[in-house]
Amino acid sequence: MNQRNRRNQALKKSRKILKALAVTVIAFTLIIAGSVPAFAASSSGGDPIAVVSNLSDFIFGLIRAVGLILLGWGIVQIGLSFQSHDPSQRSNGFLTLAGGAVITFAREILNLIIG
Repeated sequence: MNQRNRRNQALKKSRKILKALAVTVIAFTLIIAGSVPAFAASSSGGDPIAVVSNLSDFIFGLIRAVGLILLGWGIVQIGLSFQSHDPSQRSNGFLTLAGGAVITFAREILNLIIG
């Protein structure tokens, strides 16, 4: 019994040390991440139009990535529906595939609409 109590106490001490270490690492990371300066306009030479264009390219890149993920998930759903012969999953897969295609090509669609 005495050995079991020692093990329990040692486990409790090690858990406290690990918790303190984790809190210290998280706090240090937040302090470092909060003190890093960001120079957004320095790479474009101070041209505000270039900054907005770069931001637009970045946002549409993120949207395209989400669309590609949805396209892949739609293909997986369609494949699973053919395997399990589930028509509702098949319709959901085709809807996800169509939505992913629209999201993936959102920039081109907007350019066609605007002209």
